[in-house]
Amino acid sequence: MNRLLILTSDLIKYTSLIKAADLQDLEIRAADDLASARTLVEGCNIILGEPSMVSEVLSSARQLQWVQSSWAGVDRLCAPGLRQDYVLTGVKGLFGPLISEYVMTYLFALERQVFTMRDNQLNQHWQPLPYRPAREIKLGIAGLGSIGQHLARTARFFGLRVTGFNRSGRPCDDVERVYTADDLSGFLNEPDYIVLTLPDTPGTRQFIDAEVLGMMKPSAVLMNVGRGSLVNETDLVMALRDGIIGGAVLDVFRNEPLPRDNPLWQIPGVYVTPHNAATSFTEDIAGVFVKNYQRFLQQKKLNYVVDFNLGY
Repeated sequence: MNRLLILTSDLIKYTSLIKAADLQDLEIRAADDLASARTLVEGCNIILGEPSMVSEVLSSARQLQWVQSSWAGVDRLCAPGLRQDYVLTGVKGLFGPLISEYVMTYLFALERQVFTMRDNQLNQHWQPLPYRPAREIKLGIAGLGSIGQHLARTARFFGLRVTGFNRSGRPCDDVERVYTADDLSGFLNEPDYIVLTLPDTPGTRQFIDAEVLGMMKPSAVLMNVGRGSLVNETDLVMALRDGIIGGAVLDVFRNEPLPRDNPLWQIPGVYVTPHNAATSFTEDIAGVFVKNYQRFLQQKKLNYVVDFNLGY
């Protein structure tokens, strides 16, 4: 008999969905607080949960074989010093559409000057505003995993020109050219929008700093839908205030919630959203777990296994 601990703030929905799947040889336990979880996890060999919570109970999980993350970001479970003697699986294919919706919403809102037109409406001011067609807009995507690839496909559907950046330089469908760190300036100096979809790894932290920002077009807009650790916020604030880049759309931050005294709230041309570009919908995550559990029973390789060293 396998024993599953569901460790999430949304445990009622997850428990209901997993029970409804009527999975073979599975006993389900659930907790939404760490004190209860530490007691329950001792006899569990499987955990489905939020990485931030799971990382706190790993030392108590004496029989652990497999953890299914309910989030796309698993950096909390890949931190140095944490145990790695189990299989960690993430989620892929779920967040690409949601991230694409977010990016294209803000991109076209800025291009069509939607925020200005709303202000004009409130002031009863009739003023046609100029805009450019999608075919003249260049989008650069840093990080060409499942999310970046879906974004590229969506952007190409609208007619945007798309370039990309990744570690390997491997070609990607719907991307005109893929750059590596050897030609970072080539990747940065042309796009009108640069979107970060990179994971949090030792090699990507502080990826965006003063030097990198200086390589971007003065009119370019930075969009971060990856991880808050990718951006040196002090350097970004200075670049925005000095006109080094044109603006920023930011959904993730080093500290969340974003502190009220953080200058990013007030800088013109900056759009702050509360880390909701892509929500983990319980139905989708539960579906990933169910399919993986069936593979677990059959002793097959699980889907979306995470490399602890790479962080994804």
